[in-house]
Amino acid sequence: MFTTWWIWVAAGFVIGAIEVVIPGFIFLGFAIGAIFTGILIGLNLIGSNIFVLILVFALASLIAWFVLYKLFGLKKGQTKRWDTDINA
Repeated sequence: MFTTWWIWVAAGFVIGAIEVVIPGFIFLGFAIGAIFTGILIGLNLIGSNIFVLILVFALASLIAWFVLYKLFGLKKGQTKRWDTDINA
């Protein structure tokens, strides 16, 4: 089951949908990692060892998160600030 490529890709899209529903810039790295793992399985670039799959998923998710943080995170010297309350 874990070696079926489309399950990883589908899980990536589900995790991406969770990121849309619960924003916080947390789940997007996991979604990218799952889709990347599914692509590697589909291209037969990694085997069926579950430990290798989990390692590839974890490393791809971590790298994706760091890249996204560098691209879209706060720049040096910036701070988050709210001027108005959207609930008021």
